[in-house]
This record gives sequence, C-alpha cells and structure tokens, in this order.
Amino acid sequence: MTPIRFTVPGAPVGKGRPKVSTRGGKFARMYTPEKTANYESLIAIAAQQAMAGRPLITGPVDVRMMITLPIPASWSKKKQAAALAGQILPTKKPDIDNVEKAIYDGINGVVWTDDVQVCDVIKRKRYGAIPGVTVQVQEIQGALFAA
Repeated sequence: MTPIRFTVPGAPVGKGRPKVSTRGGKFARMYTPEKTANYESLIAIAAQQAMAGRPLITGPVDVRMMITLPIPASWSKKKQAAALAGQILPTKKPDIDNVEKAIYDGINGVVWTDDVQVCDVIKRKRYGAIPGVTVQVQEIQGALFAA
C-alpha cells in the first residue's frame, strides 16, 4: 500500500491537558482546550485531503513524523543560521510526545480507525524556515521478524 503523506502547516501545537468546568457547583464537565481542538481540526483537514477518498487503514501502521519549529526572530543571524543547519536543536515546548498525541488524535477516524494501531514510530523535532509537521503513515504488511 502507498504511504499516506501530509503536512500540517504552521507552528506545531502539543496536546493540551483536558480542562474541567463546573455547572451550578455540582456537575463537572471535562473538555479539550480550544487551541488543541483547533489544531486537531487542522490536522484532520490535511489528512483528509491526503487520503483522497481511500478507505481507513485497519491494520498495524508505521508512522514517521518531522516536527519543524519556527526559529525565534529574536535570535542573532548567526544563531538562526546554526539552527537551520541543525547545530542547535529545539529543547523547548512543545514536547515531542504532546505533538505526536495531537497528530494521532487528529487523524483518528480519518487515516486509521484508532491510534492503537501504531506499532512503529520515528519522530524528529528540529528548527526550520517553514514550521509544520510532516506525517507519513504506512500500513505494515506481513511480519517484520521471522519466528
């Protein structure tokens, strides 16, 4: 099967923690923060376009993800060039695992049935001139290791 590949444009957003609100002081309601919900919608749109009407993947999948963060404008030209060359790595938010979770939740029901199908993952977080997350999903065919 041909891999599904798409890019979510803009600065990556990590999955936010659920928020809790109360009504009348008695009933608690949990909800996804608006920033996370908006980002997951953007992910779903990008993934849906890449799927181009293909059926959902129902078997195990391999995911590859390149998370590209914007370079801070406040940095010197020299430091910006070093970041573009990969000499400075992003050790700041968003956390790589929170971006991964947002991507998975955004493509549930769009690319695959559920993110429990993810069996292999390669992910990277770097600085780049054009921020975004490039995602490739490939169904795993057959056994990878002989018994």
